[in-house]
Amino acid sequence: MTALFALATSLLWGLADFGGGLLTRRIPALTVVVVSQAVAVVVLGSVVVATGGWSEAGPRLWFAVAAGVVGPVAMLSFYKALALGPMGVVSPLGSLGVVVPVGVGLALGERPGLPQFAGIAVAVAGVVLAGGPELRGAPVQRQAVLLTLIAAVGFGTVMSLISEASTTVTGLFLALFVQRVSNVAVGGTALYVSVRRGARALPDGGGARLVLRLLPALAFVGLADVAANGTYSVAAHSGPVTVAAVLASLYPVVTALAARGFLKERLRAVQAAGAGLALVGTVLLATG
Repeated sequence: MTALFALATSLLWGLADFGGGLLTRRIPALTVVVVSQAVAVVVLGSVVVATGGWSEAGPRLWFAVAAGVVGPVAMLSFYKALALGPMGVVSPLGSLGVVVPVGVGLALGERPGLPQFAGIAVAVAGVVLAGGPELRGAPVQRQAVLLTLIAAVGFGTVMSLISEASTTVTGLFLALFVQRVSNVAVGGTALYVSVRRGARALPDGGGARLVLRLLPALAFVGLADVAANGTYSVAAHSGPVTVAAVLASLYPVVTALAARGFLKERLRAVQAAGAGLALVGTVLLATG
């Protein structure tokens, strides 16, 4: 059960990152974040009303609020780091956020067996290699490394927070709704400040018309991200967090494979090796 939901999380996050990456080539990154999360707010709000999720309101929702505040900061740090590059260094470093939920699980007393420890090590190595790290000849600005590490810690923190935000299915819908409202509030504020400083909120050569035309794709990115948070929460509650976190962090492999399948991007040897190691680590974690 844990492995199934955690792997579903990786699939959803990987596809959401792939879609978000494509969209940011045509629409400003902040606008992608705000619009996609706003769509998620509308959908989740309807689900909460239909399921009576408001009755699950309680102190645990503060975890959802915190996740909603940290998430956009992590995402924007990651986008900024990608802009500073090189992507072959930034992407693998960003996936190291898995250390946060794994560390939390170990601190709370979880003790995976030897096969699972081996699976964690192999899977994390596979995730890093799947990003295609540039080991030579890639000058990296200190600011890019710092921003990437901030993003990684943020991503890992969101995973830990959202797993604590609810204990029931209806409560999870409410927690995800609150998280998304916080996302939009933080992202919207950042977008407003950015526009006041002279940046554009709408893309050149298309404006609002292009955003509307791409609304289905934006909705997919937002809803896939929401679903990933939901499946991760279920995975973290149904088994060891250390296992759920590592399996859920295989999304860079999914993104790389999606780029290969849809954009015909060729996988580098190191990426293919990383995907293979991630698969081996998955088998060890699932059977350990």
